[in-house]
Amino acid sequence: MSLFEKCYRFTKAREVMAAGVYPYFVPIEASYDTEVVIHGERKVMVGSNNYLGLTHHPKVLEAGEKALRQYGTGCTGSRFLNGTLDLHERLEERLAKFVNQEAALVFSTGYQTNLGVISSLIGREDHLFSDKLNHASIVDGARLSFGTVHRFPHANMRALERELARTPSEAGKLIVTDGIFSMEGTIVDLPAIMALAEFYGAEVLVDDAHSFGVLGEFGGGTAQHFHLEDRVSLVMATFSKSLGTIGGMVAGPEDVIHYLKHHARSLIFSASNPPTSVASTLAALDVIEQEPERREQLWRNTRRMQEGLRSLGYDIGRSETPIVPVQVGEIDQMFVFWKQLFDAGVFTNPVTPPAVPENSCRLRISLMATHTDEHIDFVLDAFATIGRQMAVI
Repeated sequence: MSLFEKCYRFTKAREVMAAGVYPYFVPIEASYDTEVVIHGERKVMVGSNNYLGLTHHPKVLEAGEKALRQYGTGCTGSRFLNGTLDLHERLEERLAKFVNQEAALVFSTGYQTNLGVISSLIGREDHLFSDKLNHASIVDGARLSFGTVHRFPHANMRALERELARTPSEAGKLIVTDGIFSMEGTIVDLPAIMALAEFYGAEVLVDDAHSFGVLGEFGGGTAQHFHLEDRVSLVMATFSKSLGTIGGMVAGPEDVIHYLKHHARSLIFSASNPPTSVASTLAALDVIEQEPERREQLWRNTRRMQEGLRSLGYDIGRSETPIVPVQVGEIDQMFVFWKQLFDAGVFTNPVTPPAVPENSCRLRISLMATHTDEHIDFVLDAFATIGRQMAVI
């Protein structure tokens, strides 16, 4: 059988395209933070992870423009060789301080961060414990490791404890969890995980991709939210969400970061993130520290959207963050729902298996600090009208 036979048999996406409801790879012609232009029409963007609305902040744009002139368009090499700028080191110092850790290491993307950290730390005699709803980058990092992987049911602390209890006490152990689960909008029970980790001698890595800038008194993430900054082992975060750029980082003990700098293959063998991104990330950190009102507005917008959807009769699960999943059900119905919202001027993100279980398809809304009341009301009106037309509510 031809290697490409599976490609020839893959017809589902083309069927959805033919039906006129294909929701992926939609080209955006212009972006104005909370609104985008697609095919010449403006849409309210509620599918972006730009939680604090920093992609268009004047200070962030200015920093990127200045770095472009000073350093050029790219580093043309890996961090390990010629791709480390003084900007990278400044950013690492700032990030470590921001999340209250000894040291930090910047990768080109958040995905590469998890790949590099997990595959480097988990050796043949080690054990990795991962929530089944963790991000794909954690799953793939586990696949690249040589250790034993234990996947426990989502948020099931009893199942996690059973797996920990049956693991040799002398073995190296790492528990990895999302801080905010990206398809549910829920926050991990980090105190429970820390209690188990400390009892069974495990380290803990928290993926704060969706938590950085959102949770915590100062936006420091999940550990700060629970006042556990001095107890977590490692903190991972991405720059492509609250920071509005591209990149990733891990922070923790200096010896561990030093080890990762010399062993993480996704760092050593991948091109460094460009100067404009690093400089813009530094500026975004400045804004987060100087404008705490952005985070406060984000939470006001979150509550307004959650309350509005619930009052309309939508099931948004146990969402407690700016990620608001609207349950639809069957995949075909969800595609139609997405298209009608899109035509009405609302850009959402469709979520399908394997990211969620069968018959649990949803439209994911992400709030920004820069959404206005008018934006939110516009989205809610669209959900009300289309939901009734489709008998979803």
